[in-house]
Amino acid sequence: MNMTTIIKSLSSDQELEASINIISSSFVTVAREFNLTEENAPNNAAFIKPDNLLKMREKGILMFGLFDGDAQIGFVALERADSNVFYMERLAVLPEHRHRGCGEAMIDFVCKHVKQAGGSTVAIGIIDHHTVLKDWYQACGFTVIGTKSFMHQPFTTCFLSRTV
Repeated sequence: MNMTTIIKSLSSDQELEASINIISSSFVTVAREFNLTEENAPNNAAFIKPDNLLKMREKGILMFGLFDGDAQIGFVALERADSNVFYMERLAVLPEHRHRGCGEAMIDFVCKHVKQAGGSTVAIGIIDHHTVLKDWYQACGFTVIGTKSFMHQPFTTCFLSRTV
C-alpha cells in the first residue's frame, strides 16, 4: 500500500454498484480454482448481483471500499452478529493489487472498527480446502474455530475468528 490508499465507507447506490466488479473479479479466481459455478454455488461472491449489496445495506451491514487514489481496488463488509461478534464478509482485493498489504490493511481497519464499536471478535468463513487463504488468515491473527458442510455449497466451510 502507498500513501494515497484509503479505506472509506460506501453507502450510495453508485458506490455499491462500482463494488460489484471489485467483488466478482476478486472471487472469480477462487471460483475457477475450486470449480464453482453459478449453478453449484449461487451464493458465492464471484456471482454477486447488484441487489445483493442493496439487501446487505438494508440489513444494516456496513460496507467499505479500499481506494488507491480515485480507483477502488478492494471491498469488505462488516455485519454485527451480536454485542461481541462481527462477521467480516466479502473481503476482496483486485488480483493485480494483491500481495501489497491491501488485505491486511482492510483487516486492521475492520478490527479497529469492531473494537471502537465495543466488539471483541471478528469472524469469517472460507472454503476449507483453500489452504493458501487459510494460512494467510492465520498469519493475520485468525484462529480456526471449526468447519461445517452445508447442503447448498459444494465445499466445506472453515470458520475462523480473531480477537480484537
